[in-house]
Amino acid sequence: MKKDKFQFIELELKALGGKMILYRPVGTKELELIRESNYRIFPPRLADQPIFYPVLNEQYATEIASGWNVKYNEDHRGYVTKFEVDDQYCGQFEVHQVGGAHHKELWVPAEKLGEFNKHIIGEIHIIKEFPDK
Repeated sequence: MKKDKFQFIELELKALGGKMILYRPVGTKELELIRESNYRIFPPRLADQPIFYPVLNEQYATEIASGWNVKYNEDHRGYVTKFEVDDQYCGQFEVHQVGGAHHKELWVPAEKLGEFNKHIIGEIHIIKEFPDK
């Protein structure tokens, strides 16, 4: 079986039970806003950020948090969050492959983030943290 088929099966399994597991790499500022919401919502996008893009796998989120966030954020820290969203609701958004086979993002228009947040099931969890190297 090809690697692509394994990835497809993995995504299908994650969606079982009406929940889609998503990941989001964040910096310290965004994490503080998530904490202020009691780990329930993601903060609104900035004016120059028209898309909210959680990613579909932990590997890709880890690459962004440990590479991009650590390198470019003022405090040189990055975090990976994990959360579940109603799978049926997520079906309206496009998945974009933006690089390698595992570089897949769910593209949520910024103006729909408030509604997206209402479909988060449970809390947003911090699963990895990367300090300055």
